[in-house]
Amino acid sequence: MKLSEHLDLSEVTRSTDAKRRGISNEPTAEHIENFKVLAEKVFEPIRNHFKVPIFISSGYRSAALNKAIGGASSSQHLLGQALDLDMDSSSSGVTNKMIFDYIKNNLEFDQLINEFDYAWVHVSYNNKGKQRKQILDAKKVGGKTVYSPHK
Repeated sequence: MKLSEHLDLSEVTRSTDAKRRGISNEPTAEHIENFKVLAEKVFEPIRNHFKVPIFISSGYRSAALNKAIGGASSSQHLLGQALDLDMDSSSSGVTNKMIFDYIKNNLEFDQLINEFDYAWVHVSYNNKGKQRKQILDAKKVGGKTVYSPHK
């Protein structure tokens, strides 16, 4: 099922963790509608700007999958409102930092996170309310993930 011109539902539901653990990762109709808005407002503008395929390392997470991988109970991945993007292994020349900066400077979003010095980029769009435009850096401190305002 196409969510937008360049994004398919299979890309946002793919999970090796779910497969390995035998966990269903099927979104509801509401989650799919949320992803369609996220695709329109965030994913497609990124794809059209860089003119290369954009790799999604994590999209939708069912409650069971999110719990199994230790995800936050408030994660927007559970709602179909968040994507983790990872371009660093791509041969396109587009980096995670380039993606992060483009989103930060050009798009509406709810939350944007530089995950572990641009290991990947988390972006969310809340189609149910106002965008917080929250920009954070995630780092490991004493084995725990700590979020702080982006510098």
